[in-house]
Amino acid sequence: MAKIAVIDIGTNSIHMVLVEIHPDAGYKILDRFKDMTRLGNGAFATHRLSDEAIARGLDVIRNLVTLAKNKGYDRIIAVATSAVREAKNGGDFIDLVAEQTGLTVRVISGTEEARLIFLGVKNNVPMTEQPTLSVDVGGGSVELMVGNRDQLLHTKSLKLGAIRLADEFLKRTPPSVGMLRSLEDLVTAQLQGALDSFKTKRFDSLIATSGMAGNLAEVIHLRRTKRPLPQINLATISLKDVKEIEQDLRQSTIKARLAIPGLDPKRADTLFPATVVLRRLMELSGRDELILCDKAIREGIIYDFIQRHRERLKAEAEIPDLRRRNVMALARRCQAPEAHSLHVAGLALRLFDQTTRLHRLGPTERNWLEYAAILHDVGYLINERQHHKHAYYLITNSDVGGLSGEEIQMVANVARYHRRAIPQLKHEGFGALSPKYKRIVRILSALLRIADGLDRTHFSVVRTLDVRLGATVTITVHVTGDAELETWAAAGRADLFERVFRRRVKFSVIPQDEIA
Repeated sequence: MAKIAVIDIGTNSIHMVLVEIHPDAGYKILDRFKDMTRLGNGAFATHRLSDEAIARGLDVIRNLVTLAKNKGYDRIIAVATSAVREAKNGGDFIDLVAEQTGLTVRVISGTEEARLIFLGVKNNVPMTEQPTLSVDVGGGSVELMVGNRDQLLHTKSLKLGAIRLADEFLKRTPPSVGMLRSLEDLVTAQLQGALDSFKTKRFDSLIATSGMAGNLAEVIHLRRTKRPLPQINLATISLKDVKEIEQDLRQSTIKARLAIPGLDPKRADTLFPATVVLRRLMELSGRDELILCDKAIREGIIYDFIQRHRERLKAEAEIPDLRRRNVMALARRCQAPEAHSLHVAGLALRLFDQTTRLHRLGPTERNWLEYAAILHDVGYLINERQHHKHAYYLITNSDVGGLSGEEIQMVANVARYHRRAIPQLKHEGFGALSPKYKRIVRILSALLRIADGLDRTHFSVVRTLDVRLGATVTITVHVTGDAELETWAAAGRADLFERVFRRRVKFSVIPQDEIA
């Protein structure tokens, strides 16, 4: 099993992640470290890293390298971005790092930075063949990336980083009208120029990554719900929300900004210019919604390393859909009975498709049902007793890439109610859901309970099923061999279905050899 440490020396922060790479080409981040070193402070006006910034940077990198080596990570990959790339003494800084730590730092171009960021995004946000526009707002530069599930199509690195814009345009806080006009004009010209240069003009969605965008989402979510954002990845913010926060930041003194709930104090001067960039990009690309991604260059470097050092991921070829692939990977990690889980998923989806007239749910909920069915038995990893509750715990505490925090809650709840108690308000996970989601959990669990009962022996005796809707819902099961145990178990698990749809359920059995 390979172990690597990845160090990202950015304009604003220096990050390190410690990673374990598995034989199946998956990976796990075991630890993260971050220091907002502000290496780029003042560097864009002078084209030099200041002595103080160099001293701070060296100190942080020395500590990170020592830490990684002490934990047994001898392979360290380090990259530096725009602050070091553009500074006249960037080379001196890299030499000092090598001299003092033995670390070779790769200074990467804006294009390479965009490629690596996109790798991180593509593996964590579900994409289709339609192009998406991704943006990373750093301290020194802004990377724009157009790509789809299969490839990166266009990139542009713009000198619109938040520290750079603050240094150049925002000499005082709140800024004057003239400063704001100059900032807006530059941002508009650069972004419009980049969008004009792309052959692709229409985007399926707009995705933002970076600490700046994440902090903006946290501030917006707190303001909207009075609760902290549970998960940055796949959270969404609207143009209206972004404009509101921008107005507040524009008019506030530093002291007033520090009082804004959720705002990172170390971003009190940089969150405003970053917000201007995101707002203009939303307007110019015609998107009212921004999707957040909490993975970027560091994760991109990990994927890049895996691609270079492993055969192409076998799992990707086997399961092209990112979300399903990650759900299957979790099921396998938890040693869930695969044949049973997939068979139950097939039966549950057939039930879903044939009862659409009753539940009126769509493809999104159908996917949740499939994922819950694949994962319903992962709780056996902890203990057979109460494995339905253990399944809920494992799913909610696993990072299933491609599923938002809300979706993970839905899948975990549906899996939790595949047996035993039906959903009740006193149950913590279920009680916290909105009324709409409570209804969906009840419906999907009702279907999963019957499907799981129909494979009680784990021998796939029930090959398929047909549903006839009436005052009584008749489920005809086509079987090979004795299915007494299956029909007995399914009838016992039909309680929730009968309660949700207010109809009785009865089962009819047709042996396979009688089917025409």
